[in-house]
Amino acid sequence: MTRMFTPRRAALAAAAVLMAGSALSGCGSDTAGAGSSSPEVILENAWIRTTDGAQDTSMTALFGSLVNPGSEAVTLQSADCSPTAAMTQVHEMATVDGKMVMREVPAPVEIPAEGHLHLTPGSYHVMLMKLTKELPVGSETSCTLELSNGQELAVNAQAKKFVEEEVHYHSTEPSASSSS
Repeated sequence: MTRMFTPRRAALAAAAVLMAGSALSGCGSDTAGAGSSSPEVILENAWIRTTDGAQDTSMTALFGSLVNPGSEAVTLQSADCSPTAAMTQVHEMATVDGKMVMREVPAPVEIPAEGHLHLTPGSYHVMLMKLTKELPVGSETSCTLELSNGQELAVNAQAKKFVEEEVHYHSTEPSASSSS
């Protein structure tokens, strides 16, 4: 049986070729499209300072290293550590009027592309305030970090004693009475 070439059949054939071409051009080549996802930010070595032995047991902080494997910078927008803390904020240590003070950051903190942001004592950290319970060494706390890429990073951190405080926050200069 011989089929006749008609304008309608030509239009259908052209539409089929265009659809096939569009489908093939999208296969595997679109790294930023809706079907692909950028690598997610992770928090390595997460820990929370214990309230054991603290002068003020109503607050503590979350530390670790936020790692961004993606090709675009991401910002840490906010944090939530409820029900352990009634209030959670991203804080920094800053010099104000010649004094070092701890304060809520005035803007979201950037995690550079293919880089990291350290959350450390004396720098950026997530502050847990109005704690609903004490956090003894070994206890765990869950937090959610909200990032500018829409990611909600769930974190489980264990309470640890901050032993570096004894080494880094006290003078390591030899005393006048020591001999050389």
